Amino acid sequence: MPYTAEISRTNPGCFIFLVDQSASMSDPMESGETTQPRAEVVSNAINRLLTELSVKCAKEEGVRDYFHVAVIGYGHNRVGSAYQGALAGRDLVPLGEVANNPARVESRTKKVSDGAGGLVETTVQFPVWMDPVTNGGTPMTRALGYANTLVGHWVDMHPGGFPPIVLNLTDGESTDGDPTSAAIGLASHATADGPVLLFNLHVSGSGGAPITFPDNEQALPDTYAKLLFQMSSVLPTHMRSYAASQGHRVSETTRGFVYNADIVSIVEFLDIGTRATELR
Repeated sequence: MPYTAEISRTNPGCFIFLVDQSASMSDPMESGETTQPRAEVVSNAINRLLTELSVKCAKEEGVRDYFHVAVIGYGHNRVGSAYQGALAGRDLVPLGEVANNPARVESRTKKVSDGAGGLVETTVQFPVWMDPVTNGGTPMTRALGYANTLVGHWVDMHPGGFPPIVLNLTDGESTDGDPTSAAIGLASHATADGPVLLFNLHVSGSGGAPITFPDNEQALPDTYAKLLFQMSSVLPTHMRSYAASQGHRVSETTRGFVYNADIVSIVEFLDIGTRATELR
């Protein structure tokens, strides 16, 4: 059975987030009762996920390095680390270092239940590792090539471990050529536990229902959507089971792909796509 390798401090997992930072990511999308730029929605989702990963891997002595995490931005002729603060310029960083080095911690208001059927506002502390950036085109082919290099080194160092998971979040077509061959090259790397996983999420502000975790191309509206689907890996068994438990229809050919994502499906995509096997 692939994708069953134990994840531990001596055999860690690897997450690489590829974040579209092109100019169109400044376009608005609905976020609850308000609208926010797509880049802001995505960066909030990734910052929240990094907090949740840190909490999930926290023990009495601190956050254990069950994962190494890279956040790579791509836009305006640039592909590279999107971390801010002490981690700026770094690629794959052990989770304990990520947890201990947010660029800053913001106070944000959040509505929570008052226990009597209503909502009250409360202030929460929100660590920030990456900021929304919007500029230029969408060099997705270069971004996948960048991830390919990171993945190649990782697989060489951890040949028996759980394969790296690459999650690409974008709102537009690649502006530096067809990314298909770069995606195939990336997914051709494998550990003894299985091939590298590449999942793709298309962010939209256009309204309409998201197409979440499809198993075929029939409902996809255009060539670009079908390209992203074809680039996406089939969800491993444990991720399919979790997706089903969250109300998604899945089959053995369900892929790690969401098209026309809204804020809820962005959060779900990150939650399902980073669902690991047992941590030891």
